[in-house]
Amino acid sequence: MELLMMADAARGASAASVTVVMPHYAYARSDKKDAPRISIGGRLVADLIHTAGANRVLTMALHAQQVHGFFSMPVDHLSALEVLAEHFRSRDLSKTVVVSPDFGNAKEANQFARMLGVGMAAGSKRRQADDKVVIDAIVGKVGGKDVIILDDEIATAGSVVELIETVRRYHVNSISVACTHGLFSGKAVERLNAVPDIVEIVTTDTVPPPVGLDRLSVVTVAPLFAEAMRRINCGESISGLFSDEVTYG
Repeated sequence: MELLMMADAARGASAASVTVVMPHYAYARSDKKDAPRISIGGRLVADLIHTAGANRVLTMALHAQQVHGFFSMPVDHLSALEVLAEHFRSRDLSKTVVVSPDFGNAKEANQFARMLGVGMAAGSKRRQADDKVVIDAIVGKVGGKDVIILDDEIATAGSVVELIETVRRYHVNSISVACTHGLFSGKAVERLNAVPDIVEIVTTDTVPPPVGLDRLSVVTVAPLFAEAMRRINCGESISGLFSDEVTYG
């Protein structure tokens, strides 16, 4: 509500343009009707932002690509994969594999694996409830490897904990967890602290970090957003941010 009021106030003050910067679009997961008589919240909030007067949206790691189509304005969709990859490059990655919790996130996991020059695998996941999933197999070679579990966001940590239980059966060397949006809601902190296998949990600062989560490392995406805003205001290409030759910070 505060965001909508600020956009409306800027429009009322005759702003030439209004860019809404949302590091985490909280309604992105509400992108489809998975039951009768429910609202598609991702589309509704996008319409409200447009009605309030926004001309452009800058965000990061939308839950699904179709969320782009909910906005009646340009959307610059940044990725934190390069920032996360830079964190892991100081390690010995000779026996590392990136594991996606499901096939829906496999494209991002594959891109992350290429950035690190390692292999990739994915879990075979079935969701039984909002906070209950079953991962009964891993597609790809993870035995004897150092595993980096990559997801776009971690909310209740149900999928991550279930995936860790599964990869344990393959006798992996170590397990690290990485995500863009570390929401860690509900019992997530308690669940993750209870898993001794995790070497490190890496997330970005798109949302405030939780209190009491052990083995947590937070990497900043502020320079990436700052460079994106500079390019928007100067009329430069945003896609150029993802070129190997471009640096920011």
